[in-house]
Amino acid sequence: MKKSIVLATAVASVLSSGVALAELSANASVTSNYIWRGITQTNDAAAVQGGIDWGHDSGLYAGTWLSNVAFGNAVGAGYEMDLYVGFAGDLGGFGYDLGVASYQYPLAPSTSFTEAYITGTASIVTVGLWYTVDAASGNENNAFDSGDMYVSASLDFPVAKTDMSIYAGSYMFDADGTGTDKAGELDYAHYGASISKDGFTFAVDKNDVEASNAFFALAGDGSDDNVRFSVSYAVDFEL
Repeated sequence: MKKSIVLATAVASVLSSGVALAELSANASVTSNYIWRGITQTNDAAAVQGGIDWGHDSGLYAGTWLSNVAFGNAVGAGYEMDLYVGFAGDLGGFGYDLGVASYQYPLAPSTSFTEAYITGTASIVTVGLWYTVDAASGNENNAFDSGDMYVSASLDFPVAKTDMSIYAGSYMFDADGTGTDKAGELDYAHYGASISKDGFTFAVDKNDVEASNAFFALAGDGSDDNVRFSVSYAVDFEL
């Protein structure tokens, strides 16, 4: 479940491609905790991540990204592989990005799912909407099933010689409140902030997942009291 900052890097690569008709770039990172939409994807352990992006100066881009994952006592997914394609551009100072992203778990294929997304940026404000358009059989009547919706907003701005981001998001699951053994109350919100410089990022994240939420408790995120601090280092390079 790829972090939005990685997609943003791919979009920036497309928008700054200049004279070249297309370019291929890569990224690699290490993080003390892979947190996606306020939820740890590694049971609070470290992750090694990387990907390859292709961007055309028309605004079209595509890429893939991988990371190790671990979801508490759930069946081990082993690793995550994201595949995405989209189109990004700028209209009078308003940046937009729309596309499709598929989150694949080759060692646990029954939990994979695909989203359509659209984001918009004006000055320091970015808002986005993601909608689950397809999901594997293992997600039926549970989280990450077709019909789920996620919305987010962030403020991104420079502070002295660093880059600051303040963000929040809300996940609305189609199966929320169904009363099934696995689903029950699933919806949650999260918020956080990060500061970055020279590839290093320090972040703090919090969500309002309740301890009674059986699904996310199993994923290693079972309390609304959890405040998570993480540090990561990322590097991008042209191929």
